[in-house]
This record gives sequence, structure tokens and C-alpha cells, in this order.
Amino acid sequence: MLLTMYSYPPCGTCRKAKKWLEERSIPFQEINIAENPPDRDKLKQFIQNSGLSISKFFNTSGKRYRELDIKNKKMIEPEEKWLDWLASDGMLIKRPIVFDGEKITVGFNEVMFEKAWTNQ
Repeated sequence: MLLTMYSYPPCGTCRKAKKWLEERSIPFQEINIAENPPDRDKLKQFIQNSGLSISKFFNTSGKRYRELDIKNKKMIEPEEKWLDWLASDGMLIKRPIVFDGEKITVGFNEVMFEKAWTNQ
């Protein structure tokens, strides 16, 4: 199945991930996460398929995360609310997110990508 990569073109980590996939001739479609963030249901699916906690999907080093004081809000709001925040603003989401309908990776790490996306 064709990979889908949610990324943000100016993001250096996203560019590294894109280059890694291209160098290995792994086909993918790219979606600009700032313009077309995954919706709530898609995010729920990502979290479930990844086995990661919802916290791992936040771009904690991002400007929007700091501006909206998400770190402190997460302490008092339920996780269901966290999904709303992520779905409302692609810049709150850690990137890139790469998925094939079943497997998913969040962020870029060569070892993780090698394990997940080679020998498809």
C-alpha cells in the first residue's frame, strides 16, 4: 500500500524523512499537515495503530504548543479534549506522521524508518 506522509514543508525533520523515502524509492503521497491536519477519527486511528500514548503526538517543541500553553492545559483537561486540540491545528502535531493503513511512525528516526518502511 502507498505510504501517506503528513509533513510540513519547511520542517527540517520532515525534509530528512522525505529524502530518506525518496533515496530508497519508496513511493508516498505527501499531505501538508498545516493545511490539511488529520481529523479526530484519523488521529484516534493513528494513536491506536501506533501503540503510542497521545502525548507522543504533540509537537512539544513547537511555537503553537507554547503559545496555547498546552503543557499546562494537558494537566487539567481529559485526553478526549487533547484529540480536539490536535485535530484543530496541524502545527500542534509531531511530524512527520507516516502510515500505510496499518503501521505508523511519528517523527523521524532512521532506524525506526528502516524497520517500518523497508521490505514493504
